[in-house]
Amino acid sequence: MATRPGPLSRWPWQDLGNYKYALVAPWAARSTYRFMTTSGSEERDLLSFAVLPVLLLRLLYSQLWISVSRHQTARSKHRIVNKSLDFDQVDRERNWDDQILLTALLFYVINAAVPAAQAVPWWNSKGLVAAALLHVGPVEFLYYWLHRALHHHYLYARYHSHHHASIVTEPITSVIHPFAEEVVYFALFAIPLLTMMGTGTASVAVANGYLVYIDFMNYLGHCNFELVPKILFDVFPPLKYLMYTPSFHSLHHTQFRTNYSLFMPLYDYLYGTLDKSSDDLYERTLHGREEAPDVVHLTHLTTPDSVLHLRLGFASLAAAPLAAPFASRLRLRGAAPLAKLTSLLGSTFRAEANRLDKLNIETWVVPRYTSQYLSKEGLHAIGRLIEKAVADAEASGARVLTLGLLNQANELNRNGELYVIRKPNLKTKIVDGASLAVAAVLHMIPPGTKDVLFLGDASKVTTVLASALCEQEMQVQMVDKDLHDCLTQELRPELHKHLLVSSSYSSKVWLVGDKLTDQEQRKAQAGVHFVPYSQFPPNAIREDCVYHSTPALVVPDSFENLHACENWLPRRVMSAWRAAGIVHALEKWDAHECGARVTGVDKAWQAALAHGFRPYDRHDAAVAK
Repeated sequence: MATRPGPLSRWPWQDLGNYKYALVAPWAARSTYRFMTTSGSEERDLLSFAVLPVLLLRLLYSQLWISVSRHQTARSKHRIVNKSLDFDQVDRERNWDDQILLTALLFYVINAAVPAAQAVPWWNSKGLVAAALLHVGPVEFLYYWLHRALHHHYLYARYHSHHHASIVTEPITSVIHPFAEEVVYFALFAIPLLTMMGTGTASVAVANGYLVYIDFMNYLGHCNFELVPKILFDVFPPLKYLMYTPSFHSLHHTQFRTNYSLFMPLYDYLYGTLDKSSDDLYERTLHGREEAPDVVHLTHLTTPDSVLHLRLGFASLAAAPLAAPFASRLRLRGAAPLAKLTSLLGSTFRAEANRLDKLNIETWVVPRYTSQYLSKEGLHAIGRLIEKAVADAEASGARVLTLGLLNQANELNRNGELYVIRKPNLKTKIVDGASLAVAAVLHMIPPGTKDVLFLGDASKVTTVLASALCEQEMQVQMVDKDLHDCLTQELRPELHKHLLVSSSYSSKVWLVGDKLTDQEQRKAQAGVHFVPYSQFPPNAIREDCVYHSTPALVVPDSFENLHACENWLPRRVMSAWRAAGIVHALEKWDAHECGARVTGVDKAWQAALAHGFRPYDRHDAAVAK
C-alpha cells in the first residue's frame, strides 16, 4: 500500500481473491445469451460479446509479457537497473489483473446503459483517426499534469507511492495502483472511447485495439531491459517525441522528478522535465554489458505443474512453495499441454539470476521432468543435455556448477564424476553438494539422539552420512541387509561396530531417502522424527509424527534478486546442494566435489555459516512460529 493510504485505496473485491472473477460471470452469460438468440433481422451486439474473449486474451498477453521479461532479465545484457527484486514486490504486484477485470466490468455496464454502445460495428476507420488524435492530445496532456500532481507530497504519500515502491520494474508494475488512482486513469483513457461512441464512429476493433495499445506501451515502458531498436529513431528521428523506451521510464522510477510522460516524451520536452541522462542511458543499455556467471546451478522440472512455479511462470505461484501433494488435479490438467511443449526443448534455459557479494549466480533448468529421469529410455538424452550444460558453463567462464535434484544420479553420471573423467582439465568445478547436505541433516537430528533408523538406497550421501553418524558414536540401524553390506564395504573398519541390521522400527529418529513408502511410515511409533537426506520430501501421512525439511539453509540477507521459491522450500531458503556450489565459489576451493570426492562435512558447514548461511529446519521454524 501507499505510505499513508488515502480514501478508496483498496480495490472493492480485494478480499475475494480469485473469486473476484465471479463478478464477470452474470454479465458474460447475459451478453453471450443475447448474442446467440438475436434473430437474423436484428443487429448483434458485437462489443458486449467481445468483452469476455478480450479479457481472456489480455490475461494471456500480460502473462506472456511477465514470462518474456523475466527470461530476459535472467540472461540479458541489456538490463537497466541492476538492483534486487524481492518477495515484497511480488506480493504487492500480485493483483495486476484487477485493472483488466475493471475494464471488462465497465465495458459491460456502459454497454448495458448506453444504447449507442449496443449496435457498434466491427470496424470504422473514422474512429481510428479520432482515437489517435484524442490520445495524442487530451489524454497525453492531461496525464502528464495529473502525473506531476501525483508527485505532490500529499497525493504521493496517499496514492502514488504504492506504484513507486517498485524501483526495479516489471511489465505488470505499470498497472499496480490504488483503486482511486486507477479510476482516474480509466477516466482519462475513456476520453477517446466515449467520444467515438458519442460521434457514432466507435467500432469493436478500435475500442479493443486501444486497450491493447495501452497494455503494450505500459508493459514495454516498465520492462527492466532495453528492447527498442535504435534503427527506429534513426529512420524517423521525430519518433523520440512520440514513443518512450524502457530506459526512459526507468529513470522516472529511479529519479522520481523527471520523465513524467505517459507514452510520449513530447510533454517532458515541452515543459522541461526531461531527464538529461535519458539518451545516454538508452545508448548504454542498448549496447549492453555481458555478465558471466560465477556459479551455475543445474536443476530440472519435477511434476508437470512445476513449470508454472518457475520464476518464468506465474509470479505468485513461484513466490510460494510447491506444496505436497504437489498439484491439484485441475492444475495438473491445465499444465499438461505446457509441460509437453517444455519437454520438447533441446537445451537448458536460464530461469534465475542472483548475486551474493561479487558472485553472479544463475539457475539453469533442464527441461525434463522427474518421471523422465526415472525412465531408462530418457536417461541417455538427459545425459547429453547435462553434458552440453557443463560445456556451456565452462565456455561462459563459470567457476562452479552444481548438480541439483536428479542431475547427479549415480546411474546418470556417477554424481558428476563422468564429466571430469571425460574432460580431466575441466576448469569449472563440478559440485554435488554431498558434504553440505549431510551437515544440514546432522543439524536436524534432535539433540541427545543415540540411535537412528536408516531407510533408503545406497548412495554417496548415505555413505557420507553414515560415516559422520558413526564417528559421533551413534548407532545406525537398518532393515535392509543390502544397504548394511554396502555401507560396511565403504566405511572404515573401526566404524563397523556402529552399523546394525535390525527388523525393529523402534527408533525415534528415521533418516529417510526417496523411496520411503506409506506402509513403512505406518510402522513408526507416534512422535517419530522423519529426517530426509534426499532432495525430495517424503509424502507426509502421519499427523502424530514430525516431518523435517529436506537438507536446506537460509540464504544470507545480502543474497539479491531472490523472489521465487525453490521447489517445496519456503522463501529465502535454499537446498543444501545449491548452497554448496555458492560456498565452494566463495571459498575459491580448487577441487571438484563429485564421484567419490568429498569436501568434508565440518569444513563445508563452517564455511557456509561463515558466509552468512543459516541452518534451516521446517520443524524448528514451525515451533518458532
